[in-house]
Amino acid sequence: MTLDAILNERSGGNCEVCGGNTDLKTFEVLPATGAVEDYSILLCNTCRSQIEKKAELDLAHWNCLTTSMWSEVPGVQVVSWRMLNRLRDQSWAAEQLDMMYLEEDRLAWAKASGDHENDATVDLHRDSNGAVLQNGDTVVLTKSLDVKGTTLNAKLGTVVKNIRLVPDNTEQIEGKIEGQMIVILTKYLRKQN
Repeated sequence: MTLDAILNERSGGNCEVCGGNTDLKTFEVLPATGAVEDYSILLCNTCRSQIEKKAELDLAHWNCLTTSMWSEVPGVQVVSWRMLNRLRDQSWAAEQLDMMYLEEDRLAWAKASGDHENDATVDLHRDSNGAVLQNGDTVVLTKSLDVKGTTLNAKLGTVVKNIRLVPDNTEQIEGKIEGQMIVILTKYLRKQN
């Protein structure tokens, strides 16, 4: 049996955290420990994108943790503990954390990522107006920019199509202007609708 089949059977075809049943994919709870099916869980896109900090946390969605924290699946326990810690400023999450018990090895696994030390804030690429930017978006320059190392001057109003987000820096994107790939600061962009 494949891992996907094992996870699908174990979960009954539902997200192992929230119970949703759309756009399910295998998620590895890192750092991996034990058997592959213990640290792999089936998650919906909503849970996955918020766990990976690619979307703002929807507090109402995470009420599901009051149930998932009691799962017998090690990976689900660890993810539930980490998310409860990220939401610890919410009174209900703090209460659930006080009730939750993890064995020493699982607690060490949960703490190993350091994710529990973060809060609910998510760093996303945003334009000058605060709109969230995604890979492939089209943006417009809100300021004329001299491109360092070239004679290129990107004029105010220049349209940059099919941008790429710089993974480790939410203040930068990459885009092509006049055939040259350049890095542009997000504070000088406006997302085109």
